[in-house]
Amino acid sequence: MGADRAILLIVLLPAAGAVLNGLLPLFWPQLRRSEALIGTIGTAVIAVPFVLAVTLFLQGFSEPEVVPFYTWMGAGDFSVSVAYRIDHLSLIMTLVVTGVGALIHLYSIGYMHGDRSFWKFFAYLNLFIFMMLNLVLADNLLVLFLGWEGVGLCSYLLIGFWYEDFKNSAAATKAFVMNRIGDFAFLLAMFILVREVGSLSFSAIFAGADQMSAGTLNAVVLLLFIGATGKSAQIPLFTWLPDAMAGPTPVSALIHAATMVTSGLYLLARMSSVVLMAPAVMAAIAVTGAVTALVAATIAIAQTDIKRVLAYSTVSQLGFMFMASGVGAFFVAIFHVVTHAFFKACLFLGSGSVIHGMHHVERKLRHEGYNGAFDPQDMRTMGGLKRFMPQTRLTYMIATLAISGIPLTAGFFSKDEILFKAFEFGYDGHAFAWFVWAVGIGTALLTAFYMTRSYMLTFEGTSRWPRAAAVHPHESPWTITGPLMVLASLSLAGGFIGLPKLAEKLGLSNWIHSYLASHGPVAEIAATAHVSTGMEIGLILLGSLVAVGGVWWAWRFFARHELAGDGHIRVRFGGLYRWWKRSYFWDEFYGKVAVKPVIDGAEKALAPLDSAVVDGLVNAVARMALRTSSMVRHLQTGVVQAYALAIVLGVVVLIALMAG
Repeated sequence: MGADRAILLIVLLPAAGAVLNGLLPLFWPQLRRSEALIGTIGTAVIAVPFVLAVTLFLQGFSEPEVVPFYTWMGAGDFSVSVAYRIDHLSLIMTLVVTGVGALIHLYSIGYMHGDRSFWKFFAYLNLFIFMMLNLVLADNLLVLFLGWEGVGLCSYLLIGFWYEDFKNSAAATKAFVMNRIGDFAFLLAMFILVREVGSLSFSAIFAGADQMSAGTLNAVVLLLFIGATGKSAQIPLFTWLPDAMAGPTPVSALIHAATMVTSGLYLLARMSSVVLMAPAVMAAIAVTGAVTALVAATIAIAQTDIKRVLAYSTVSQLGFMFMASGVGAFFVAIFHVVTHAFFKACLFLGSGSVIHGMHHVERKLRHEGYNGAFDPQDMRTMGGLKRFMPQTRLTYMIATLAISGIPLTAGFFSKDEILFKAFEFGYDGHAFAWFVWAVGIGTALLTAFYMTRSYMLTFEGTSRWPRAAAVHPHESPWTITGPLMVLASLSLAGGFIGLPKLAEKLGLSNWIHSYLASHGPVAEIAATAHVSTGMEIGLILLGSLVAVGGVWWAWRFFARHELAGDGHIRVRFGGLYRWWKRSYFWDEFYGKVAVKPVIDGAEKALAPLDSAVVDGLVNAVARMALRTSSMVRHLQTGVVQAYALAIVLGVVVLIALMAG
């Protein structure tokens, strides 16, 4: 099969699935009960593109290949085509999106079983993947922006899927509005590029970037970075991501693991040759990533909702990816995107399996007459689940070790490479990189602590839900545990595609670095200072010690204190704990400086305009229609002869007009 046909199928099959699952049940409501058919179609249209992407990957491409389909728009010398780009970067992202996406679709069959909008959910998921594929395969910024906006729309639909609950619809609206801030900056960057280069295709931008002034380049890269902070939830535009947990758990996994939140990192990596021309903005990218990683990690320590812990963990890990981009190691950022997709999808789907089991406990408790408060997502009401959910516990533990950076897991290799690149960049004379590296080390320790805390409170110790002796959860069905096993395996082995520089002395290489660097889809900064082998070994040992120490610290702490451990943390950190629990009061800050002034201003300035002008015009039109109708209605006499005379006169007038 030719590359053009394969790409066409990869992009259009998810769209076809969205149409089939979204439209057919509207006209044939009986199809809504066919969960097996809907789930099979929804999963197949993602799994087949994954197979096609693997085929393209195995074929190999010595040079990037552009597959144009049609001209989208043209005005004078400016034109934009719907065209897709096949190169090493787009292939890796396509494999991640379709591979992890297919597992999440399979998981959703079991997780969403019995939901009355099962068919609609799969239609939205398929549409989301279609938009994401447009984003990662686009050959120009405008098609990329189409996918960029498309995943924003789909995230709104999926986060607010259970819209009857106001909290869900509010979270969806918040995500949609906050992303528009970054999207506006992205649009401004495209306007500047059209003015300066005359095109939005990547090849033209890369060729024409040298002709732009330093100030223009800095402005373009800064605007692209602001756009990336919206999608990839960096300070100050990160508060929408934890609230997005209101959606079903498969949505959380899809948005947080492999797709939407990595869009900003993909944009920076795709434009890496341009980003490298703006070193001052790169420093801002790295520092922003470091601060975001640390802030989110401290917030995660104080969360009790299992999904919110993972949400802030995602924000923190995205901060690590921005740290890598800011020190010029874009291939390492993509490497961490890949490994993060494995262990974070496993963690989110594992939390969904836990919540699925705790909902079973809740139903049993209600059936037995229990009327007290019960939150199936609160880790304080869990504990001891390893006896009842052994497969979920095993996969969650493996993913926890991976994100903590325990040696030889996927997270160890990618996180260690980020820290090494930050250290190397500082060693090369860039002072800000020392701050980035130090914050990265501290955040890695906190990551190991709060993730082990989530595991301990959920699976270890004693069962803490009401009537635990009589009521217990059950293991999830294979459609849920099967994807967990696959993702846990990748969380263990996936990091070997990016071995550290030290491995070269053993005849091994960093495959993903070589793959992304060949033929130039991802640029990077070549270090001039040489980090010695002994120093590199020391850095690896330090990273390993931090990860193992964080896990040991949390394991020992919560094994001794169990649930009371949170109380000890609260006492030990005092006022800081309150700030962490309330997410540093970011939402309250935005409420006071942005939301409330806008609402108050609208009520004071625009409400009178609305009532006097807008309503006045509408009411004037209504009065005019009423008066006109009151005059015309007198023509309706009810006398048949008068109507006949009117018809005859009308015919005469028409004949006279035609004759004239």
